[in-house]
Amino acid sequence: MAWEPSADGLNQIITLLKQSQSTDNAMQRSVQMKLEELNQYPDFNNYLIYVLTQLTTEDGPTRSLSGLILKNNIRIHGTHLQPQIIEYIKQECLRALGDPSPLIRATAGILITTIANKGGLQNWPELLPTLCDMLDSQDYSVCEGAFGALQKICEDSADTLDSNTMSRPLNIMIPKFLQFFRHSSPKIRSNAIACINQFIINRTQALMVHMDTFIENLFHLSSDDDREVRKNVCRGLVMLLEVRIDRLMPHMNNIIEYMLIRTQDSDETALEACEFWLTLAEQAICKEVLTPHLARLAPVLVRGMKYCDIDIIILKGDVEEDEMIPDREEDIKPRFHKSRTHTQKFSGSVAGGAIGVGGGDGSGAARSMDANDEDDEIDDPYDEMDDDTNLSDWNLRKCSAAALDLLANVFKDDFLPILLPILKETLFHQEWVVKESGILALGAIAEGCMNGMVPHLPELIPYLIACLSDKKTLVRSITCWTLSRYTHWVVSQPHDQYLKPLMEELLKRILDANKRVQEAACSAFATLEEEACTELVPYLGYILKTLVFAFGKYQHKNLLILYDAIGTLADSVGHHLNKPEYINLLMPPLIQKWNMLKDEDKDLFPLLECLSSVATALQSGFLPYCEPVYRRCISLIQQTLNQDLASTTSPDQYEAPDKDFMIVALDLLSGLAEGLDGHIESLVVSSNIMQLLFQCMQDSMPEVRQSSFALLGDLTKACFQHVHPHIADFLPILGHNLNPEFISVCNNATWAIGEISTKLREDTKPYVPMVLPQLIEIINNANTPKTLLENTAITIGRLGLVCPLEVAPSLQQFVRQWCSSLRNIRDNEEKDSAFRGMCQMITVNPVGVVPDFIFFCDAAASWMNPKTDLHEMLQKILHGFKVQVGEENWSRFVEQFPPQLSERLAVLYNI
Repeated sequence: MAWEPSADGLNQIITLLKQSQSTDNAMQRSVQMKLEELNQYPDFNNYLIYVLTQLTTEDGPTRSLSGLILKNNIRIHGTHLQPQIIEYIKQECLRALGDPSPLIRATAGILITTIANKGGLQNWPELLPTLCDMLDSQDYSVCEGAFGALQKICEDSADTLDSNTMSRPLNIMIPKFLQFFRHSSPKIRSNAIACINQFIINRTQALMVHMDTFIENLFHLSSDDDREVRKNVCRGLVMLLEVRIDRLMPHMNNIIEYMLIRTQDSDETALEACEFWLTLAEQAICKEVLTPHLARLAPVLVRGMKYCDIDIIILKGDVEEDEMIPDREEDIKPRFHKSRTHTQKFSGSVAGGAIGVGGGDGSGAARSMDANDEDDEIDDPYDEMDDDTNLSDWNLRKCSAAALDLLANVFKDDFLPILLPILKETLFHQEWVVKESGILALGAIAEGCMNGMVPHLPELIPYLIACLSDKKTLVRSITCWTLSRYTHWVVSQPHDQYLKPLMEELLKRILDANKRVQEAACSAFATLEEEACTELVPYLGYILKTLVFAFGKYQHKNLLILYDAIGTLADSVGHHLNKPEYINLLMPPLIQKWNMLKDEDKDLFPLLECLSSVATALQSGFLPYCEPVYRRCISLIQQTLNQDLASTTSPDQYEAPDKDFMIVALDLLSGLAEGLDGHIESLVVSSNIMQLLFQCMQDSMPEVRQSSFALLGDLTKACFQHVHPHIADFLPILGHNLNPEFISVCNNATWAIGEISTKLREDTKPYVPMVLPQLIEIINNANTPKTLLENTAITIGRLGLVCPLEVAPSLQQFVRQWCSSLRNIRDNEEKDSAFRGMCQMITVNPVGVVPDFIFFCDAAASWMNPKTDLHEMLQKILHGFKVQVGEENWSRFVEQFPPQLSERLAVLYNI
């Protein structure tokens, strides 16, 4: 017997569906509760599908809503529904794909995809054959409905469709889709392309065999009248450019011409086409194929950067003063805390890549590896450019700017003869929107064309500084961004000429009456701080007065960016901040905010990060504030651990905590330990920090372990007497975390082991077998990132210093990699202790270094000025080796050296 609804049940559900469309919150809550209650009845879902597919007397939105409620039920409770109910829903959905209403067809398609995703496509074997048969229906609604469903399935299940589990349905589906590229209905043509596009990126075999037909059909549709069709053609070509550029090469000129036209469309096709230039810029053939078209492309991209009228309305571009209007919470993007990682400073002052041994990139800066280094995410400057939640995250303006940026990096200064006339025309244009796009373009080319731009900067930088006080908000904000892209040059010039005026104007903009400008100025100022570092010291009083004044002025969102600017300032000027007048300016507003925020307020994250930098910079200057800050961090860690335990033991009663509170607190404690050094001892002694640390070090979340190992290392340096009693508990955990799968965790564990060994001295002996084999494995792994290699080498060296007899027998297994890793690091305490360890090990096991002695020579030459006793140790080993092998062998050995290395060794070690 087919299922039939009761009239009462049907009326009740129709009433609920009508009520749920009400805008009254109370009514919506009451409907929600009733819907939850009805879920107790198995045939509730039968009623919902009945309303969607058979109640044709009802209006479309009510029927569609019924289908969407059913979709959620299947998503949440699908696995518990009786098989006969699911069967009934499946049949009805397939029937409804031919409904005269496009809304009902689309809803049925969504339901079909949800059932397929939830139960697995392979468990609905008749679905794909049925949909493919429906494509041949003479009834347009049936064909279009089936295509809509297929498109969603291709989008959601591309991998499954291309796997053996389904006996390769794509071998039938792809040729079938290709037949519809020339269908009379634009909707169906568009669906057919969209379905096939899903299989380009994975180079699906079933598509590859039909590649020529596919490309030919795409070209045929390139001038289609329908916007969606053209959009999908562009999308397909962009993906082909990425994976099958060889097939496009014969047609590349025509494709470029076509994309030039499409990038100028007045609809969203322009964005799809603009992606083409982004992708092309990353291909090796870019320069060769694009050079003839560059002069026509550049103005198109710059025009694409111009705000259109609707953007200006959305961005409230005509609203000048809005600083008094509170932010809406939904406009504040979530911030992610980056956990502390211990890194080395490295220098390029070494004997120039001697014997191809090391490959230091010598930019002389500290690389900071953070939690995201595992997947190498780079912040996209174009995400920040018009930071507004109302404008779609990615739009033609941002895409055009990013494309111009990448192309400037490809063509470098050869691009300038084309760009300079465009810049001249736009930068000084009467219309502010054109001028604004010119300023953006100038920022976009900063990285790629920097050398060629240098002669023009003495004229352009003062012009941009003047634009910082333009009457248009959007001009002021983009100018902040563009100037931030040239700060490197500004800092290298005489201060009075550029740095001072830039700094003064940016500080005025930090106090602008417009929130967007405040935000852009704060971000630009943070970039300036990173570039200028201690060059800002003479202006510290003035800078701090401005930043502190902004505290009282800023609304919620910009306050979070202000914390970042203050933290970056502290990182950049370090101990120069430790002056009573600066501390008295800066600390009261920070502590006031700190006291106002509740423990569960996520605004604590940026404030704690900021305080961590400030504590490290102020050193003893932070002492008056350290106790309440320390206590609160301990309390945050304790609360998070308690919550975590409660939610693990009774998940139904307690929610899992946000562990970021604990991570940020651990990092601030690290900042305190580093800044206060021995002064932290009195705080540590009267707290349970060691017990908490023991728990955090075993947390399931990598970022928690990462931060706890950083703190352990910092406490080891600051007050080892309190760490010492717990070593037997801590070291096995550290050894267990020497797993390069979690780079930053492994990095911090390695560093902490090195710090502990220098304090434990010969008592490290029992722990060497626990850590040395993993460290040797890491240093010999070709995929180990540079920072981790360097920290591993230092820790092995330190272990060799305190336990040479235990480590030296393994010397042969790591000496070559060890020398290559440490040749790029600047002279510092850590390098010093590591090299002393290496000298000790060579003394114990000289044979271990013989096959790789050239690498040792190179590493010894990397010192600028080693301490006297270390210098003697290195010299003794070098001369000892020379005596051992004899003059003749030594001469032959030295002939292999690059001239630079021989010179360096002669000067440094008289050999």
